[in-house]
Formats: sequence, C-alpha cells, structure tokens
Amino acid sequence: MSSIDVPLRNGGFGNTMRKDSWWVEPLLVFCGFAAFIVYSTWAALQGNHYTFGPYLSPFYSPLLMTEKPGWWPAFVPFSAAMLILWAPGGFRFTCYYYRGAYYKAFWADPPSCAVGEPRKSYWGERSFPLIIQNIHRYFLYLALVFIVILALDAYRAMWFDGHFGMGVGTLVMIVNPILLGCYTLGCHSLRHLVGGRLDEMSKKPARKQAYDCVSCLNRKHMLWAWLSLFWVGFTDVYVRMCSMGIFHDVRIF
Repeated sequence: MSSIDVPLRNGGFGNTMRKDSWWVEPLLVFCGFAAFIVYSTWAALQGNHYTFGPYLSPFYSPLLMTEKPGWWPAFVPFSAAMLILWAPGGFRFTCYYYRGAYYKAFWADPPSCAVGEPRKSYWGERSFPLIIQNIHRYFLYLALVFIVILALDAYRAMWFDGHFGMGVGTLVMIVNPILLGCYTLGCHSLRHLVGGRLDEMSKKPARKQAYDCVSCLNRKHMLWAWLSLFWVGFTDVYVRMCSMGIFHDVRIF
C-alpha cells in the first residue's frame, strides 16, 4: 500500500494548530517514568532493607544470592536486584504501550499527534537500536515466570514464624502480582500468541476463550501498565520502610 507524507502547517518542533493542552499528557508521562526510573535504580543499588519478616521486595525477587560472588567485577557495586531486574525491566521497556508513551515524552517522536517533532526523517523500528524492541515477545515468556514467582512471594507473606496470618504488608504483596498479572496477561504479544494464525476463531473454542480474556485485559492495557508500575514501586517502599522501622506493619490476625 502506498503512503504519502502530509507536512504540518508551519511545521517545526512544537508547532501545531491544536488549541488544547496537548503537552500535559507527555509531561505527566515524563515525570512518572523519570520518578520510577530514579527510585528503582536507587533501590536496586542499595542492596539492603529489601526484606521484612516474610515480606520480600519485588525488586529483589527471586533472591538468588545475598553476598557478592567471587566472579563479580570489583569496580561494579553488587546488589542482588541487579541479577534479575533486567528481565521485568526489559519486558516493560519493550512494551508496545510504553514505547509509544516514552517515545513522545522523552524523545518527542512526536511530542503528540499533529505536533511538530525535532526531526524530519522516520526510520521506524527496522534499524539499530530500535530494532531491539522486537525481542518484546521473548521478554514476555520471562515476565510470565515472574508472575508465578511473585505470587509465591505473596503466599509466603501469609506465614509469620510458621503460623498463618495476615498483615497490611500481606495485602500489599497480594495486590502486586494481581496488577502485574493483569498487565502481563493483557500484553499485545500474548494476544497474538493465543489468537494468531487462525482464520476462524470459532473452530478453536479454547483458544477463542483465551483470546477473549486477553483482549478484555488488553483494552485497559495502559491502565494496568501504570497501576502495576506504581504498585511494584510502592511494594518496595512499604517493605523498605518497615525494614527501616519507619512504618509499623499492622497485623490483621
């Protein structure tokens, strides 16, 4: 199919005929992403205050090791979070929704619809480095594993010194894999995986049901993306504050 480029009237970076506050959304996205990136990087490099009782910060789960291994480069600070965060981080960084969001907020590519951008060429995601975004489907497989791991962490958060119980932190830990599950299971790549390559979905009722479930979550993919991003950060904050003695974890029973 042929295509044509329709230049913006009086084109140029930031030029537009829009009268609405188009800049508000990319600004909020920039602030939200920047805040999470700064905090998560700081928390991941801390290497302490990531556990409290049966609670484990999702930034450090699964906890593969607690001490610096002999093979670790001496000039690189060690943290157990650095061994695993590349997997969920890679899944989010290559996510279809997040790509569209941070392209606008950080790269102004474009800043918003019908707003002039700071470049005249368009390369798409077919050349380096953006072609790397196509590994999103493989990060999906790792992300699904992490949902199971975090669900097990939520289960362990119900046991205090061998006795079943429930604290405010337990509820925080339970909500985390639920929101992450809604985000991950609504992934565009998963939707294609369960429903792709079929001409007539009705002939595969099991896959049709799975496709409908993924599609239902996919309709609110942006909402789940932000809620899960906030909650995974909040879960780390809660565990960290309890470990530091700033928060008091209330035991419900």
